[in-house]
Amino acid sequence: MKIIIPMAGMGTRMRPHTLVTPKPLLMISGKTIVERIIVDLKKYTGGFIEEVHYVIGRFGSEVEAKLIEIAEGIGAKGFIHYQDVAMGTAHAVYCAGEALEGEVIVAFADTMFVGNMGVNKDEQAIIWTLRVENPESYGVVITDEENSITGFIEKPKNRISDKAIIGIYYFQNAGLLKDEIENLIRNKVTVKGEYQLTDALENLLSKGVIFKCKTIEQWLDCGNKKLFLESTRKILKREFKEDLKENTNNIRIIQPVYIGKNTVIKNSEIGPNVSIEDNVKIEGSSIRDSNIGRNTEILGSSIYDSIIGNFCRINNIKGVMSIGDYSEYENT
Repeated sequence: MKIIIPMAGMGTRMRPHTLVTPKPLLMISGKTIVERIIVDLKKYTGGFIEEVHYVIGRFGSEVEAKLIEIAEGIGAKGFIHYQDVAMGTAHAVYCAGEALEGEVIVAFADTMFVGNMGVNKDEQAIIWTLRVENPESYGVVITDEENSITGFIEKPKNRISDKAIIGIYYFQNAGLLKDEIENLIRNKVTVKGEYQLTDALENLLSKGVIFKCKTIEQWLDCGNKKLFLESTRKILKREFKEDLKENTNNIRIIQPVYIGKNTVIKNSEIGPNVSIEDNVKIEGSSIRDSNIGRNTEILGSSIYDSIIGNFCRINNIKGVMSIGDYSEYENT
């Protein structure tokens, strides 16, 4: 089986954190978003993943090497494809056209999840969904009594369905999807100038492809700063439950908290819901409900609901902060 991960977007809703780092490579408790997606796809599908195909912008050789390393970490071979112009979700998938044959999972790169995916290789296609309280904010599927999909509705005004599409799809024969995307491009079928994956799916449905709807337990969206912090809290609560004891540096840890390697904390209170990456120095500070990047220094500060980038330094700051990599703030 192959995985295609479109991740060429600029991540504008997460700026300034995505000015230097692509959003799928932002860290939550020691792992990047895209690594979590790939590892969980392998875990929850129970399938053997042979190849991981990334569709990216021109992020540079360091990012590409990291992505290949992530694929190799699950025993797969990594491939890099480029989407130089944002032309829609269908176009992004098509940029990895050489991978569109045989069994393929398409997973968009800000869609972390919890739940057994349960891929049945006898099924032609699967779309994973989550039941939501506000379906008018999502694209949803309509299903019959056998949980087969009969239609797609984008942001329905009436409560026709509460099954929101989360952005993960399985195709038994991805060549069919490739053909439909090529039809869209050849006939210039666009929505606001972009080729949409939903149009290709609707065409496949009309031609008799049976899509099964499956529901996950939890969707960890990282589309903006608020959602990123909410997902951080959910991951921390699931993965880090053991109490950390106070030590001679006079620190108090209120779980759940993740503390990376070579991090030094003195005279501080950390938590709840704090993720701290490697090589961080924290002294005389209070931090809660926040995500702290690597190689950062926080002194004499009290922050909450904050995202602090890598290689930052803040001193004597109080309140909410959102600062990108290589930033420095000091209140003198």
